[in-house]
Amino acid sequence: MAFELPKLPYAYNALEPHIDALTMEIHHSKHHQAYVTNVNAAIAGSDTEKLSIEEICKNISKYPMPVRNNGGGHFNHSLFWSIMAPNAGGEPTGELAVAINSAFGSFAEFKTLFSTAGTTRFGSGWAWLIVAEGKLAVCSTPNQDNPLMDIAEVKGTPILAMDVWEHAYYLKYQNKRPDYIAAFWSVVNWAEVSKRFNEAK
Repeated sequence: MAFELPKLPYAYNALEPHIDALTMEIHHSKHHQAYVTNVNAAIAGSDTEKLSIEEICKNISKYPMPVRNNGGGHFNHSLFWSIMAPNAGGEPTGELAVAINSAFGSFAEFKTLFSTAGTTRFGSGWAWLIVAEGKLAVCSTPNQDNPLMDIAEVKGTPILAMDVWEHAYYLKYQNKRPDYIAAFWSVVNWAEVSKRFNEAK
């Protein structure tokens, strides 16, 4: 089964004014589609075709760079679209809120740490909130790597992802990555993040 570009659960303009419609359309229909097309080409005709993208990521050191870059791009973006929503933002509630307070001291402390992971990631990459051995942690990865990968510096199950590649924000925010990161908090779908937290525990 070849991988497919997932449909967005909202319209391209649904995250306005925080993330603009044109960026969403290009990011989803061009960038993510290219990762899907290229990972399918890289694994065509091999046993790897039978594996899930999660299984591939967990053993990524066994695969050539096109699988790492494009498979990572497919996994990362699929997660990214799902943890954003229109009329979202605010703060998490329930067990996730308790876990964030326990791990980071407060939601405000977590937000600062996560935002800093995004602003200080040199070049292209991602910021993550992960579950590692039952506990929450914040980290970042270069390029299209992610914490599921066996080559990651910090390993765990990602439950929140923020894309800090320039293609994620340049049309609206130009070189002002911190402005994009500040806007990102207005589109975080905490219900989805909480669901992933409960599954990852």
